Amino acid sequence: MLLAVTDTSDLLLGPLDSQHRALGATFAPFGGWLMPVSYAGTVGEHAATREAVGLFDVSHLGKALVVGPGSAEFVNSAFTNDLRRVGPGKAQYTLCCTPDGGVIDDLIAYYVSDDEIFLVPNAANTAAVVDALQAAAPLGISVTNEHRSYAVLAVQGPRSGDVLTALGLPTDMDYMGFGDGEVDGITVRVCRTGYTGEHGYELLPPWDSAPVVFDALVAEVQGAGGQLAGLGARDTLRTEMGYPLHGHELSLDISPLQARCGWAIGWKKDAFWGREALLAEKEAGPRRLLRGLRATGRGVLRQDLTVLDGTEPVGVTTSGTFSPTLKVGIALALIDADAGIDDGALVNVDVRGRALECEVVKPPFVEVKTR
Repeated sequence: MLLAVTDTSDLLLGPLDSQHRALGATFAPFGGWLMPVSYAGTVGEHAATREAVGLFDVSHLGKALVVGPGSAEFVNSAFTNDLRRVGPGKAQYTLCCTPDGGVIDDLIAYYVSDDEIFLVPNAANTAAVVDALQAAAPLGISVTNEHRSYAVLAVQGPRSGDVLTALGLPTDMDYMGFGDGEVDGITVRVCRTGYTGEHGYELLPPWDSAPVVFDALVAEVQGAGGQLAGLGARDTLRTEMGYPLHGHELSLDISPLQARCGWAIGWKKDAFWGREALLAEKEAGPRRLLRGLRATGRGVLRQDLTVLDGTEPVGVTTSGTFSPTLKVGIALALIDADAGIDDGALVNVDVRGRALECEVVKPPFVEVKTR
């Protein structure tokens, strides 16, 4: 649940803080940063992203750079996914794991060249990812934390391409492809990625130049019938898609297999961090699995609620919200594998002492449009 914040002294500010204040945003802490939660209401911002276009400032996301001869090979030996499946000009979702198969972070790797990989980890985990890579990097490979070198602006929704085209930015790349363009002489990296399930793009302008790019995007987004969107809509959109959020569906205690992210593991690779533990878990079968829950009646689902089969506890919710698209409560939950609960089954969720009936479903809760 997002709460109002009064003391911001210990929180980091992004490059667009003054813009958000001028636009009337409300704020909340997230990952150590002060983030815009909403401008005109989460439900409206969610709907605008699904129906037209939403503009999100996610500059709190981390950035790191791995450079030097063989950087791609080095990163491939560390993270779970197989970078050999892609090449220059493509990005890849991957995981940084511990030796016992826990998840330090999930992140995006931009394959710039064999000797340069650009990483976008989660805000709170950036230092941990950089530290792990620096400790393992061979001589000649440099790993640097570039957290404040670039901003990240997400343009998401059916009209996202129109917004970028109006600014002269590239839009013709395949899903997870990226290229560079310019806005008012400012170089901007554009990638066909996002966290909403809609057709969309993520833009990486230089940190100090972000206000110029942001202002240009605001004008085009509003002209296309879209809205600025904050952390609230970002969470409802990603939950409708069943996308994991580190600290909720992935963590040091929740493995990729439990979170149904086995598709992001290059099982045929000779090496990656956590390989032996994850192979053993795959062989034995994970003890719990991430499932979707859709309320059959009125009620809002939240994180850390007990899931019951009758009166027997069988799991716990990891994320929960009210779905603006479906108009019902939805949640993601880790359910014990030996409970024998299949999709379509009915379970109860203990919501402050009240049993809320839910149907077990396979995410996403809404149609995928990213590709």
